[in-house]
Amino acid sequence: MIVEQIWTGNAYRNFNYLIVCPQTGEALAVDPLDHQKCLGLAKDRGWSITQVLNTHEHGDHTGGNEAVIKATGAKLLAHAGAKGRIPGIDRGLGAGDVIEVGKTVELECLDTPGHTMSHVCLLSRTDQPSLFCGDTLFNAGAGNCHGGGHPEELYQTFATQLSKLPDETLIYPGHDYITHNLEFTLDREPDNARAKTLLAEVGDQDPDSALVSTLALEKEINTFFRLHSPSVIAALREIFDDLPEDPDPKTVFIKLRLLRNDW
Repeated sequence: MIVEQIWTGNAYRNFNYLIVCPQTGEALAVDPLDHQKCLGLAKDRGWSITQVLNTHEHGDHTGGNEAVIKATGAKLLAHAGAKGRIPGIDRGLGAGDVIEVGKTVELECLDTPGHTMSHVCLLSRTDQPSLFCGDTLFNAGAGNCHGGGHPEELYQTFATQLSKLPDETLIYPGHDYITHNLEFTLDREPDNARAKTLLAEVGDQDPDSALVSTLALEKEINTFFRLHSPSVIAALREIFDDLPEDPDPKTVFIKLRLLRNDW
């Protein structure tokens, strides 16, 4: 499996992806907002985009669909529940569905509500799994929920799906927010030495050659996985005086998401 992470350089800091079968050159374009870059890279490499997949229905992820499909004749895939919000879906996806790319690539669909209620992530069936996670999981952060989602659903996605993936899983998010997210982590957990070190390493990174993290790293530096941290809980209690003495992880997650909305 070949993965090309495409930095759009736009104000929303989007990443687009081409996932390619090395044997046939067939490619799946994930959220190809910057259709010119996606089409141009495929042409330069001799690849054929045969499918387009949207992780969810927001315009900064679907905006390139029409141009890519017009140029390639690709089929459009998205969550089955998004059919009323994403025009022209050819295949509606549900949990456990498998997307084949060429002869060698298989991607499992995960139904991951929270950012929106019609959000999917893709998990590659490779020796080292890769997770293409749209706006559900970011490097050191989690998606917001005010564009059609709900924080309780997002918590369930993190707790019952993402946290249970193999630690070596590579993380491919829909945006480059790592610097700001690490700053939020350190605001919530000032004694997180790994987050502090990583912020110094990636603070001026070139998004065209961005860090690809793993789930193991996320569990060290992503506040939304660190729901049992005494430092995180103590800092929350300074803001939320109604926080129980021993808060459950769901309560901690929702309070963190509420803080991050305005941070």
